[in-house]
Amino acid sequence: MAGNGFKDRLVAIKQAWAQSGRLLTGKADPAHESRLPPGQRLVTNWPVLDLGIKPDISKAEWRLTVDGAVTNPLVWDWAAYQAQPQVEDVSDIHCVTQWSRFDNRWNGVATSHLLSVAQPLPGANVVVLHGADGYTTNVTLERFAGDDCLIAHAHDGLPLSRDHGGPVRAIIPRWYFWKSAKWLVRIEVLAVDKPGFWEVRGYHNDGDPWTEQRYS
Repeated sequence: MAGNGFKDRLVAIKQAWAQSGRLLTGKADPAHESRLPPGQRLVTNWPVLDLGIKPDISKAEWRLTVDGAVTNPLVWDWAAYQAQPQVEDVSDIHCVTQWSRFDNRWNGVATSHLLSVAQPLPGANVVVLHGADGYTTNVTLERFAGDDCLIAHAHDGLPLSRDHGGPVRAIIPRWYFWKSAKWLVRIEVLAVDKPGFWEVRGYHNDGDPWTEQRYS
C-alpha cells in the first residue's frame, strides 16, 4: 500500500491537469457520432488507477449501506446482495486519463432494482458513492438509475479483482469512469448535490466524455 505521499503527489498532478486543461481537444461530439469520445484512445488491456490505497475486503466482511433520503435504508451483506436479481450488461468505459475500453461484460445488481428497494424520498436528486478507500463521487439520481448502470461483482466472466475495485464496484458507463467508484461500501441518497473527491479538486461535476467534461 502506498503512503499519503503518493496520494498527495497524484492529487497535485491531476489538479494541475485540471488547471491547464490537459488532454482537451475542443472537438466535442454531443451527437455520439463516433463510438470513441474525443481525445480518447482505444485499449484492450484494463489500466489500474487508484489513490494508492487498495482495500483488501473479503466477501465475509463486505457490507453495502444505502442511506440518506430513502424510505428503506439498507445494509446488504454478501449473501443479501447475491440474493437480489442478477443482471448482465455490456458497455464501454472511458477514463478521463484518455483511454477507453469497449465491450466490457459486467454482472451484478441493477441500480434501478436497488433504488426500487430503498425507495428514494420525494425531492431526492443525487447519490454519493463511497469507496472503502475514502473516495467519493457524485452522480444525479436519474443517471444512477440508468438501464446500463449496476453494482457489479464480475467483469468479463471473472470476479472483480482487488485492483479493479472488488469485491463490488459501481458501473456508470455513460460518464467518465471516475464516476464508477471502486470498493463500493455506501450509497448516500441526497436532496442537495455534494461534489466528491475529484469534483472538488477541479474535475467536472457531470463528466460527459462526448462533450469533454473533464474539468470544471
